[in-house]
Amino acid sequence: MEIMYLLIPLSVVLVFAVGALFWWSVRNGQFDDLEGPGYRVLMDDDKISSERPDEASGPIRSDSGHRA
Repeated sequence: MEIMYLLIPLSVVLVFAVGALFWWSVRNGQFDDLEGPGYRVLMDDDKISSERPDEASGPIRSDSGHRA
C-alpha cells in the first residue's frame, strides 16, 4: 500500500508533463500542416542529369574507399 504514495503523485506529475509538452507543441505550430510533408514526398523532381551519379560526387580516395 505504501507504493501508492509514490505512484499516484508520480502519475500526476507525468500527466502534467505530457500536457505541458502537448500544449507547447500546439503553440509552436507542430500540428499546423499534417498533409504537406506527404505531398512533398510525392512531388519529387524528375530531372535527368547528364553525368552519372557516382561521377558527380567527386573522386574516390584509394585508402579507405570514401569519397574525397
